[in-house]
Amino acid sequence: MDLIREISNSETFQILFKLLLSSVLAGFIGIERSALSKPAGFGTHAIIGLSSALIVMGSQYMATYYDIDAARIPAQILTGIGFIGAGTIIRNGTNVKGVTTAAGILSVTCIGLAVGMGYYVAAIIATAIVFVILSVNHEVAGKFERYENITLLITVEDNLQRTIKEVQRFLKEHNISIQSIRKDNEVIKSKKTEVLKISFEYDTKKIHKNELVSSLVALESVKEVEEDL
Repeated sequence: MDLIREISNSETFQILFKLLLSSVLAGFIGIERSALSKPAGFGTHAIIGLSSALIVMGSQYMATYYDIDAARIPAQILTGIGFIGAGTIIRNGTNVKGVTTAAGILSVTCIGLAVGMGYYVAAIIATAIVFVILSVNHEVAGKFERYENITLLITVEDNLQRTIKEVQRFLKEHNISIQSIRKDNEVIKSKKTEVLKISFEYDTKKIHKNELVSSLVALESVKEVEEDL
């Protein structure tokens, strides 16, 4: 027992424990993001969590041996993490994606900081709460969010102008507001086809996304419809 107590109280064990715990907690949240194929998944979250704990531990080390303010370096990590969070946010026309992932990155940073400080109970409770929030986020949001912005790539075999009119007529019949429609010269599938890039907002309570896509595919000159992610 004395040996176990001595090992658990050793500096090396504390370093290993804090780094592993912060990686596991942050990585646990990242698993939920990986399952949804989000920009930052398990690996990214685990590394951020570990790095945050290491920052606190390094600050405590420097405060002990070099007599500096231990709060200065951790305070900067929250500013710096904004760059990583911003990198996960993708804007495509009126669609903005990745904000929840960016918020998750901020949360695992704070969890890592808490572990580094030795505030283990708070870090574990925060991890559980954040994971639950992310897990039920889509279901809860789906019950309240009514309008959704979407961008589709429509592959047209022939008569582009006629297809545009057909698509416009179909969307107008369903009271769908078109935000932009243009040829996408960056997507070239073959010499016989052209690709339309169309962005619009639709009422999810009146028509489902799958029904919307199926109806557009059914148009005479439309060969393929896919979402521009």
